[in-house]
Parts: sequence; structure tokens; C-alpha cells
Amino acid sequence: MRKIRYSRWSGGSAESLGAESVFDQLNGYMSDTGDLQQAMRRLKQRGLKQGDKQTGGLDDLLSRVTREMRRLYEQYQIQSALDQVEQQLQSIVDQERRTLEQRREARPDLEEKRDFLDHLPNKSSEMIEKLASYDFEDAEASSEFQKLLSQLEQIRRLENSIRREGNLFRGRVPLDFEKAQEVLDQIEALRRLEGQLSSMRMEDVDTDLLRKLLGEDLLEEFQGIARMESVLEEGGYIVNQGDHFELTPRGVRRIGQLALRDIYRQLKRGAVGRHSVRYRGSQEILTEESRPYVQGDALNLNMIQTLKNALMNEGGVPLRLRPGDFAVYDSEHTTRAATVLLLDMSWSMSWEGRFAAAKKVALAMESLVRSLHPRDYFGIVGFFTRAVELKPKDLPEATWNMGDPFTNLQDGLHLAAELLERRPSQNQQMIVITDGQPTAYCRQGRLYCEWPLSFGGISQRAAEETLKEAERVTRKGITINTFMLDDSPVLRGFVDEMTRINRGRAFYTRPDQLGEYLLIDYVSRTRKKI
Repeated sequence: MRKIRYSRWSGGSAESLGAESVFDQLNGYMSDTGDLQQAMRRLKQRGLKQGDKQTGGLDDLLSRVTREMRRLYEQYQIQSALDQVEQQLQSIVDQERRTLEQRREARPDLEEKRDFLDHLPNKSSEMIEKLASYDFEDAEASSEFQKLLSQLEQIRRLENSIRREGNLFRGRVPLDFEKAQEVLDQIEALRRLEGQLSSMRMEDVDTDLLRKLLGEDLLEEFQGIARMESVLEEGGYIVNQGDHFELTPRGVRRIGQLALRDIYRQLKRGAVGRHSVRYRGSQEILTEESRPYVQGDALNLNMIQTLKNALMNEGGVPLRLRPGDFAVYDSEHTTRAATVLLLDMSWSMSWEGRFAAAKKVALAMESLVRSLHPRDYFGIVGFFTRAVELKPKDLPEATWNMGDPFTNLQDGLHLAAELLERRPSQNQQMIVITDGQPTAYCRQGRLYCEWPLSFGGISQRAAEETLKEAERVTRKGITINTFMLDDSPVLRGFVDEMTRINRGRAFYTRPDQLGEYLLIDYVSRTRKKI
């Protein structure tokens, strides 16, 4: 069941409250974890950065709770409170003993009471429990004992606290019994608040208790943390499904835009050249731009500009059109491409930030194609021990697969070819991002896994079957471009052979440079001005 969180209206929209800024920081944590639920927890734990100001998170509040408890432990000495109880109790027993001694000759039957007092336990709470059934002879001692008896539960708590954590109280300020109870109450309240904050269930936190223990400023800080969820929901980025959060289509799009932005920021810092381009496709008329007609141009006539030119040149009626009056719309020569990105999701991709970089590129490319080339097809295939199709909505939370550690590029190529068959295009390509040579393959519907013969060695049969699949892909006219995130000799040798078969291209790049190569290459191959 969907939960809706209501909060006080602040006079602005969700956007003015920073929904986009909150989501951008959430996306940063998603890049680290690959999981929306973990990212939400980190966001709450670490707080928000708004310009130069850092708003604390739950971790900061928990640190304040810990510091406050430490302050109490380091300020006070609690054993003095129990010593006070023991002294009072001993004084009551001594007074009762004196009264029994005074009545000894007149009351021989009091010998049994003297014997009872001689065998009392040493522990204060146990002594009080035993004396509770005792009939005092001394009225004043009886009255004083009743006061202690009414405090028995508090005395037990004091004893238990000293037994469990007496060594934590290292202060120099001695506590009397009443003040000790106040300090223990405060420590218990801090522990209760600590548990509530640690649970990360905002609705379970006692805000009155937080204000009382930590102050108004930290209460406001907590309310800001609690507001994050509703800000993201109101902004349309996530949906609270009760026991978990889900990204909305707007959230998925925003993640792609952020990935694209980050990569283009890198491009601005370095000069990256464009790769060579094959030109196929149709012209796209740009109605916002026109120019004089030149013989050989397609006659995409701008009639309004043509007539204006004729009027300016002749100025009379009927109009006389001359060749120099004609104006045509400018055009771009574009290719409509069908592309499948093959993303290695095997365990080794978790090293050196490889998978995070590859996933960011995949998100950026999906955003780029959707916004600039909406008629292109862009599919994503993840491959590990088997290959699976990834939908754009699944990509933000995709992660490397430790449970299936093998690399089945052959199955990935096969699945990518099936996807491209459904989207006919003159320009079909596969983009492979990988850091290792194949160690798994499928044949006649069966899966085979094959560890390399030695460390850094080759899985011979897996490599052979993958190259056969590359041959089948090549016969269909599909180009394979491979981006290697490792430069081991075995991987280079395998990729060189696959490139020779397919006549595609191979690049070796670091994770932090992957986006620079891949996006520029994609853009330059899909559009050229003529």
C-alpha cells in the first residue's frame, strides 16, 4: 500500500525546496551503491550539501547523542549514590539493633530478631527485600525503612547500572541518590533516541524528546532530513511503495541527464578528437535556416524568402523570379542508427570503479539518444554468466554480479543480434564494454563455464565460441566496437582477433576516460552538416 507523507506547506513548490538538488545528491549515492534503498539510507545518514552549507544527517545527530552520553559519563561519579543508600540502610539496621539490645532483658523473645539481623545479605536491594517482612521494634527505624522500600525499584536500577557500566562513569562530581536517578533517566532517554534514529524510520522518532535532549536547532535539522523523502516524492523523482522506494520515469531520465552532464564536463577539460564517419541516411530539413540556391541542391524551397528576394530585386507586379531569387532550406545529413550497448556485469568489473564508469556511460548514452536522436534505437544488454536485456528503468540500480562470476560475451552478442533484427537499419552497431576475455558460452541451448587454464591465461573453448558468434554478427552487417577497461595481453589478443573478423574498432581506455571516447564517437557517427 502506498504511503503519502503530509507536511507543512512552506509557501513554495517542491522544486523551490530543492527537489532537484536533493535528487542529484541521491544519484551520487546510487552511483556508489547501485541500489536506491541503500542510496536513500546514505542520503539520510549523511545529509545535504546546499551550496557552501552542509546540512547534517542522521549520523551527525547520532554523534551528538553519543557525545552527550559521553559528557555525562565523564562528568559524574555514580558509585557515591549507592554508597548513600548503603549508609542509610546500615544506619536503620544499627538503630534497630540498639533498640533490641535495650529491650533484651525484658523481652527474651527478641533474640530471634537479633539473629535475623545478623544474617542479612550484603547487597542493598536484597537486604531491603528481606527486611520488608521484618516487624521493626524501633518506630523511627521502621519509618526510615519504609522510605527506602518505596525506592526499591530505583535502587535496583542503580545497582544494575553500576554493574553494567559503572566503569564508564569516570567523572569527579559525586551524585546523590536523587541526582543519580535524573542522570540515569537522561542516559536512558538518550539511548531510546539513539535507537529511534538508528532505525531510520522517521515517523518513529520522538521529536519532543529530541528537542528536550539536543535542542531546537538539531530538531530543525532532523525535520529537514525527514522532509527529504516528501521533497523527492513531490518533485516526482521517487515513489514510496510502503516497504521500499521506486524511481519514477522522471527520476530515471534525470539520472541519465546527470550522467551525460558529468561526461561532457570531462570533455570540456580535455581536447578529444572526433573519429571518422560513414555517411548514410536521409536529409533532415532545418526550417530555421535557409540560404541561396546553388545548382545541385535539393529544391527544398523557402517560398517566403524567395518571394521577398524577388520583390526586393524587381519591386513590381507581376513578380519576375530569377535564379538568384531562389532560397532553399538548409539541411543536415543524418543517419538513423540502431545500437546495442553490451555491458560487462561480471565480478571483475567491480574493481577500480570500472562498472560505475561503464554504467554512467550507458545512462548518458540512453539520455543522449532519447533527447537528440529519438528515432534511433538504443538497447542495452548486460552479460555475466548469462546475458539479459536491461530496460532504461532498470539501469540506475543495475550492478555487477558476484553470484555469477563468469563472462559470457557470446550470449551477449547473440542476444544483441536478436534485438537488432527487430529494428532494421542501414547502420547497426554493437558497443562492447568489458574488462576480461570470455569464460562462458552457450551451445545448443546449454551453458558451459570454463575457468582459464592459468592465472591470466585463456579459456580456449569460450574464446572460440565467442569468435564464431562474432562471425555470425559480421555476416549480418553489424559493426562491433569494443572498449577495453583492461590491457592484459590475453584480452588484447582476443579483442584484436574479434576486431579483425568484424572490421570494427577496439579502444583501450581507463574507466575515467570511457565516456570521452564513447559518446564523441557515437555522436560523430550519426550526424554531419552538409
